Amino acid sequence: MKYRNALPQLTGTPMITDGGLETTLIFNEGLDLPLFAAFTALESDTGMAAIDAYMRRYAEIAVHARRGFVMDTPTWRASARWAAELDITQEMLRAVHQETVCNLSHLRDALEVPEISPFVINGVIGPQDDGYHPTQVLTEDQAEAYHSVQIGWFDEFGADMVSAITMTYIAEAIGITRAAKARNIPVAIAFTVETDGNLPSGERLKDAICAVDQATDGYPAYFMINCAHPDHFAHVLTGDWTGRIMGLRANASRLSHEALDGAETLDDGDPAELGALYAGLSHLLPNLTVVGGCCGTDHRHVAAICAATQGA
Repeated sequence: MKYRNALPQLTGTPMITDGGLETTLIFNEGLDLPLFAAFTALESDTGMAAIDAYMRRYAEIAVHARRGFVMDTPTWRASARWAAELDITQEMLRAVHQETVCNLSHLRDALEVPEISPFVINGVIGPQDDGYHPTQVLTEDQAEAYHSVQIGWFDEFGADMVSAITMTYIAEAIGITRAAKARNIPVAIAFTVETDGNLPSGERLKDAICAVDQATDGYPAYFMINCAHPDHFAHVLTGDWTGRIMGLRANASRLSHEALDGAETLDDGDPAELGALYAGLSHLLPNLTVVGGCCGTDHRHVAAICAATQGA
């Protein structure tokens, strides 16, 4: 809980995240991730070594660029619904959360340079249903109850914050925020959008951010956009509400979610081009302090984003 009460990104410290963990492990490392669940890689020495090397590479980028590092746990799919499909018990799932926070704590002890590159341990929460096309939509109360278990573990094991990644509709984001508020742990909400700039639910990004803030008295530490190409959402970033967006984790690919879902090869786009697009978006997002990547991106993209946004 080193930074829980003073997240450095909230005071203007530039931060990076990693890129697309799951796509890197699958396409670059040749690992099998059932249900796209990165935490299953921890079951083997090979998988553990791959995740450790992956995180160390981003830590080194952060220190070299004199930026902080939001260190994500590999737990996007580590919640009850997905665990049940993977035949993983509640006790095993709890142990995964303890192990992942512990691993990041050791990495922070080894590589953090606090005065120039603070490392924040971030517990990652994914949607209860599909991250692109949900078929089961939870109410706010159902979402709060469902996600409170995972948030409780992150609180118990000492994460600095939690992030809800690839949120597809408003009610689930509100439920997660309420669960985090009950634990008094900072939360970032990251919405994904389709090629038209709207959430997969059809709700507008502006409406989603404003609705979550209104329903929770502005509890989220900040909002993010993830798992979409900048061309898909740049046109909707107008108005004062964009000041609540402090993080961006875009795809390098311009493919739609539907096309990405069916792709058998990795579309990793152009790292330099993605960096230039981030530099342009920084003028539309006045409080952008957390940058990284999502599906198809790796250390090359994040390094290019750092270079392109230096001093932006």
